[in-house]
Amino acid sequence: MNESYLKNVIEAALLAAGAPVSLAELERLFPDAERPQPAQLRAALAALAADYEGRGIELKETASGFRVQVRREFGAEISRLWPERATRYSRALLETLALIAYRQPITRAEIEAVRGVAVNPNIIRTVIERNWVRVVGHRDVPGHPELLGTTRDFLDYFGLKSLDELPPLAQLQAMGEVSVQLPLAQEEPPAPEASAESEAADSFDGGDAEEGGDEDELSAEGGTSRELVAAPAQRDD
Repeated sequence: MNESYLKNVIEAALLAAGAPVSLAELERLFPDAERPQPAQLRAALAALAADYEGRGIELKETASGFRVQVRREFGAEISRLWPERATRYSRALLETLALIAYRQPITRAEIEAVRGVAVNPNIIRTVIERNWVRVVGHRDVPGHPELLGTTRDFLDYFGLKSLDELPPLAQLQAMGEVSVQLPLAQEEPPAPEASAESEAADSFDGGDAEEGGDEDELSAEGGTSRELVAAPAQRDD
């Protein structure tokens, strides 16, 4: 099969899909008699990624497959295409999501014990409704509390192929920006699960949280939040 044709078909599919496309889905784009091997597809994807070097878009592999996306450094300019203000996530939501990502599986009570404040039920509902978090089981203790873990959609949204790509906590704490309310232990990220989850153009803007309870998890200000760990929550004033 002509390599240029193969690369062009893949590029067209990635642009049209609007979501990550797996290797199996890319294979099905071609008739059985001309179906390329996975190695050929990966070679074409690598060539496509090289073509995008120095341009405003990039090829990114996430948990669900491959996608073409805007480079992060151009996020501020591209966001002007949408004059309405994007959703801003509060610091409380970001801290809760970070705890789930790094310490999963984890119960709500364990999140509250680390943060020192009660978790607003709206926060858990929001991350579950966005399919970033799901119930992965129940702790074998009285009451059998739900265990929370991240999903494949979480990995896709934040541009991660697996949880192993989360930055080490020591690296985050070295930034000096992690909230004192989030004293995470310096432990390695857990191994990814088959059901778990962009490095997209935008980044998280953390809100404020008040002592004794979490504030509403969403507000109408700020940029689209798509970088959980590279822009951690700010300290309280």
